[in-house]
Amino acid sequence: MSQHDTEDFAALFAASIRSLRFETGQTVEGTIVAIGPEVAFVDVGDKGEATLAVADLTDENGEVSFKPGDRIQATIVSTNGGITLSRRLQRGAASLQRLEGAHQSGLPVEGKVEAEIKGGYHVTVGGLRAFCPYSQIDVVRGTNPATHIGRTYAFRIIELAAGGRRFVVSRRAVLEAEQQAKADEVRRSLTEGAVVTGRVASVRDFGAFVDLGGGVQGLLHVSEMGWSRVTNPSSVVSTGQEITVKVLRIDQEKQQIALSLKQLLADPWEAAPATFQVGQVYRGRVERHAPFGVFVELAPGIVGLVPAAESGVPREADLRKQLPVGSEIEVVVQEIDREARRIRLSRSAVERAEEAALAAEYAARGEAERPQAFGGSLADKLRDALGPRN
Repeated sequence: MSQHDTEDFAALFAASIRSLRFETGQTVEGTIVAIGPEVAFVDVGDKGEATLAVADLTDENGEVSFKPGDRIQATIVSTNGGITLSRRLQRGAASLQRLEGAHQSGLPVEGKVEAEIKGGYHVTVGGLRAFCPYSQIDVVRGTNPATHIGRTYAFRIIELAAGGRRFVVSRRAVLEAEQQAKADEVRRSLTEGAVVTGRVASVRDFGAFVDLGGGVQGLLHVSEMGWSRVTNPSSVVSTGQEITVKVLRIDQEKQQIALSLKQLLADPWEAAPATFQVGQVYRGRVERHAPFGVFVELAPGIVGLVPAAESGVPREADLRKQLPVGSEIEVVVQEIDREARRIRLSRSAVERAEEAALAAEYAARGEAERPQAFGGSLADKLRDALGPRN
């Protein structure tokens, strides 16, 4: 025996030993290594490689819905000369014995929806007549029955007895298993800080749920929709809209995912110190009230506090009525704390500045109009009386 023959024999012997670890009908999980024109190669562990028909990787439109690196579950249909996998039992190759095997192993089978009958559908599987209840034809309830007639789907056998006379199948079980596999894949791929694209599944008062694929949803809280305060999430996103978000936190135990839109936008506080200066007057919008004052938005994401004592509203008056939410007011910037992201404002300072300006104007006008001979007169006294106020 030549060295080449010895190597071939060793390879075949190793393959046969690996095959002995697997049994026909056994469900295994593996990673797709490569996809050829007709056959895909799947790594099933222990350096074992199995083959799978590419047709088993196609969706209802005949498109290959998997790629190398994806994890899949399949059933071993043969260990003769290697491991052969299948994700469904093809039409026309489904004898009663094979159907029973598929029932025991959970291997999906192909069936054609022939007609609508009482309570569900008549489905032909391997030349046998099966029944699929309405509730088991789809994961979405209330679909038009006519949309399924004449379609070929993958089904899971949920009951097979009396020599095939009691034959019940479920397409929903197959779809849910695929969704779960896809969900597991999506969860494995998500990391905190990742930027992902999803579709808005629903909009609530507190935010929106975003489908990230495979039915995995993350919460985009209203506080993360923008740097400005958002009171109506529907004004930012809508159901069905495709959006790009950043993953803030992942709680694997609770399977909760927190998302953000504003983290992908420029941080307005980065430019706040240059944009706003202490002592300057700015116009802002009243955002909300607190027992200790009024919060005023100077720019998107830049909110300052006007303490009640600096609001210019008498203590006995109603601050909410005097300065309603949405109203525009002028304020003076008194202090900027960039690290704490706080700006202290004053509305009273604006009034004091206006009073001082009027007093200065009056004093200047009086200075020009009074006779020079009356040097230390009423105008001087008035100016001294109205001098700078702290």
